Amino acid sequence: MNSKNISYNPRIDQIRWLAAAIVFMFHYNLEYQGLGGIDIQSNWFGIIKQGHTGVGLFFTLSGFLFMQIALNAETIDYSQFIRNRFLRIFPLFFTVFLVATSIGRDHFQPQDIFYLLTTNLGKAPTSDTTITGAAWCISIEVLFYLLFPFLARFTLERGYRYLLKLLVLLLFFKLAAYTVAEKASLMYFSTFVGRFDQFLIGMIAALFYSHYKAYCHRFSPLLLPVTIIAVILNSAIQSRFAPFEPAAKSVFWIFWSMQESSVWATFMIAWVGFDKRLPDWLERGLCHGGKISFSFYLLHMALIHLVMQAIGLMVITQQLLLDKIIQGAAIYAVTWWLATIAYSSIEQPFLLMRKNYSHSKSR
Repeated sequence: MNSKNISYNPRIDQIRWLAAAIVFMFHYNLEYQGLGGIDIQSNWFGIIKQGHTGVGLFFTLSGFLFMQIALNAETIDYSQFIRNRFLRIFPLFFTVFLVATSIGRDHFQPQDIFYLLTTNLGKAPTSDTTITGAAWCISIEVLFYLLFPFLARFTLERGYRYLLKLLVLLLFFKLAAYTVAEKASLMYFSTFVGRFDQFLIGMIAALFYSHYKAYCHRFSPLLLPVTIIAVILNSAIQSRFAPFEPAAKSVFWIFWSMQESSVWATFMIAWVGFDKRLPDWLERGLCHGGKISFSFYLLHMALIHLVMQAIGLMVITQQLLLDKIIQGAAIYAVTWWLATIAYSSIEQPFLLMRKNYSHSKSR
């Protein structure tokens, strides 16, 4: 996706595509399994079984991208930054929120409108049904937006140490919260305490990439396969020892977000530094997937649920796993098409209204 504040980097869109695709596979697997379909047994497929890790990738990528912009800017206009973020997020998010309140009209309370700011807390209308449930993370992302210009300024003034100090404080809050939170794993999964460190780690990754850019590009062919293995191994560890359970209280989750984000950060550095082009058709496809990733993310659960409820488990080849893959690929393709429509009709008109909020050092 083109930005008015930084040169376009197709690798960023490709990472967005990857994050959305991982979350899609996670929710499709859950829906398919919920209807009695074949489950994935091996923990080595943890990237699918625990595909919520795609959300961690999104949060880490946000910190990485915004810090890259800040590193190339003399100043950031706070009001213009927030305006751009509003134009980026609100139109489609509000559409999904209205769908959620329409579904729950009989139980709607006037105060529920404030859940626009806190879809990750309490009994938000968007969390009442599967089809709008993905919106929970948007409120956390908006909180990052509100804080980022200040974080960027203080980081540029004080360096790495400032962000590392914040991570230490967050770890303290995680430890303290664990002693009183009944559903600690859910708290770490869906709140500021559990996710803000991922945004900070993304910022640290951007600083590292900026300082060692030449080395990142030189060694990315070696680093990239290592980081891919690390991502697979990390998800396998979670799948084996602490799969996400909303009602659980696992010590593992105190440290998980930092570990998850650190692995994704190394992958991002390697991928952004990878200079070899993919085949043109693949480059264009993945970049388009990144461009529509927000629409894809917010709509995919509704489409998966709709198709699975309407059709059920398709029997095509009599091979259970192959049938599951074929049906998933078909739903993915339709979601891609629907997300493209949503992007062009809801997102894009507002995105064209954005303006520069940073005064670049290179200008």
